[in-house]
Amino acid sequence: MDEHIDPAEHGARQGSLVIVGGGEDRENSKDVLARFVELAGGRDKKIVVITAASKIPEEMWAIYDQAFGDLGVARRSPLHARSRADANDPDLVRELDDADGIFMTGGDQRRLLGMIGGTALDTAIHRALKQRGACVGGTSAGASAMSGHMLADGKVDLNPEKGAVSLGAGLGLVQRVVIDQHFSERHRLARLLAVVAQNPYLQGIGIDENTALVVRRGVGMDVIGDGSVTIVDGRHMISNVVDIRDRSIPELIDVRLHLLPSGSSHCLPLADGQPAPAAFREVPAPLLEFLSNIVKRTPLL
Repeated sequence: MDEHIDPAEHGARQGSLVIVGGGEDRENSKDVLARFVELAGGRDKKIVVITAASKIPEEMWAIYDQAFGDLGVARRSPLHARSRADANDPDLVRELDDADGIFMTGGDQRRLLGMIGGTALDTAIHRALKQRGACVGGTSAGASAMSGHMLADGKVDLNPEKGAVSLGAGLGLVQRVVIDQHFSERHRLARLLAVVAQNPYLQGIGIDENTALVVRRGVGMDVIGDGSVTIVDGRHMISNVVDIRDRSIPELIDVRLHLLPSGSSHCLPLADGQPAPAAFREVPAPLLEFLSNIVKRTPLL
């Protein structure tokens, strides 16, 4: 891992997000998971793995138990919320309140939100990130669930179609974006375009497998892993989507696409007017609003 910014050197620790496109390496170098451990404070810190998105929570935990164990994390434990009653259990909430890293596995994001959305565990995740400066990670379904607006259902093939994709409420750890995963591998650009066409208020984020968008709250963002992060921006778009029938292909003009390959690193200008730290580049103007939305300098609860 090359040089990264220590947030303690740039003001109070405000937490990090590691948003993973699924299929992260859990057996070899484990670069994405190793970065999550690093941002949680290192292998001596406590990591809790939330398996609520999965129908096979014990099997899912076994995979991450092995992976985080291989990375030297001794204080690791599962959190199996099998019902909303579990998600309001004070004992499980205390588990999260003591965690430096919280990782949400893959599965089904609708299941994850159905189990924990609006519960005490949901509040504890926000508290960990925004008040205690913990690192929150999520892969596949756990990644999609991080945004305020979440991809809930729908499939498109070669072209975006009106009404083909539906959104639901996510955890809201980042706002004004919608996150898709397994992006290049499952050819999901048309699906993300379909979302942005009907919701130009949102910017689309597509994350490839074994790739993560790392959000350093109060500092910046970078991309790690094997692939890229694709950003679809429809704020300047001209479209006839409101006038066409469902399942029709809309006309979309001036939709902007940004590609951030692994190694991309950008930060906002520091609050005190200092230049960007050496490990990051100052964000270019077309990405400024996007980065401003996902990198917050102040706690939000």
